[in-house]
Amino acid sequence: MFRMWMKIFKENRLLQDTVISVDDPEMTRTAKIFHAVSEACLCFDLSQPIWLDANIREFQRHSKTRFTQDNFVEEISFDFLEVHIIEEY
Repeated sequence: MFRMWMKIFKENRLLQDTVISVDDPEMTRTAKIFHAVSEACLCFDLSQPIWLDANIREFQRHSKTRFTQDNFVEEISFDFLEVHIIEEY
């Protein structure tokens, strides 16, 4: 089971959140992460964020990162999208 929590914040307030579960044992961890982010973006009606080197390093260290306006091609109406692995086995 793999679960990732996605949260949208504006002015330090949680606007929206969702938990995406991935139950495919044949997928790699990276594939599960990209799949979960993709599903959350569909849920939130967002474009896919661009993973910058800083996001990758932070995610590797803490299993958590934030995507700000710098990570999106389109204009966003919030301060950041936070992704966090909450369960992985």
